[in-house]
Amino acid sequence: MDRVEDDETVPIAELLDERRRLLDLAYWMLGRSQDADDVVAEAYRRWYGLSDDRRIRMAEPWSWLVTIVGGICLERLASTGRSHPGSVDAAPAQGLDEAVSRTLLDALDTLSPAERAAFVLNDVFGMAPGTVAAIVGQTEQECDELAVRARHSLGTRWAHPTTPQQHDRVVRAVRQACVTENPARLTSLLAPDATVFFDGGGKVRTLTRPVHGARRVTRNLLTLLAGRPSTTLHCQSVNGRTGIVVRYGDEVAAVISLDVAGDHVVQIWAVLNPDKLRHWNRAAT
Repeated sequence: MDRVEDDETVPIAELLDERRRLLDLAYWMLGRSQDADDVVAEAYRRWYGLSDDRRIRMAEPWSWLVTIVGGICLERLASTGRSHPGSVDAAPAQGLDEAVSRTLLDALDTLSPAERAAFVLNDVFGMAPGTVAAIVGQTEQECDELAVRARHSLGTRWAHPTTPQQHDRVVRAVRQACVTENPARLTSLLAPDATVFFDGGGKVRTLTRPVHGARRVTRNLLTLLAGRPSTTLHCQSVNGRTGIVVRYGDEVAAVISLDVAGDHVVQIWAVLNPDKLRHWNRAAT
């Protein structure tokens, strides 16, 4: 028994550094201090849920904890689609001041969960490719591609900042192009490398992989929103900025948020998962 206790003893500085680094990781993944606290608490709960023998024999507890924290964060991001702009708290992370931290976290909010994870793990924390792949659940090459896309998306957003008025104008133009089923107009409103994500949550039949490129995005978006007598598109506030709410009859069938850089849409997130649309339908009712 004494041997077990000795094997589990760790210097207090190491313990506190480990916890701080896990909190930073969860914070960058989710954008809220309380959420980070919850995730790290859950990770340690799972750690102490292991048998004493397994904990003692684990060569790299840090790697195990990082993988668990990353996995929980990804599950949370996937369940909500994305973090909500405006809900990010202002606690600085990784030694950054409040303004910089807030700006970076707002920008990360525009990425898909997998892109955000790949970017944070690779670029912010400098983790090994194998670790990143294990957490994200994709190959090292796929994770590298995700990080590249994330860098490009963030770079485009920062290079071409958009005011709320510009954002509203572009989104309304996209809505009009969809209503009139005008592919040329819609394509002109998209960045050449625009991406659309369809989040069906396994509850409706839709694409499971993102679609890249203005022409492909146009084709898929117009197919999704094909004019039917009962399908209507409305511009409403979505996550704090103008988005498109799609109704089929009286039911909210999709909520579309758009990320705009300058005068072009760089990313579209179409939420069709009925579970995520319940509060929209309750509000409508």
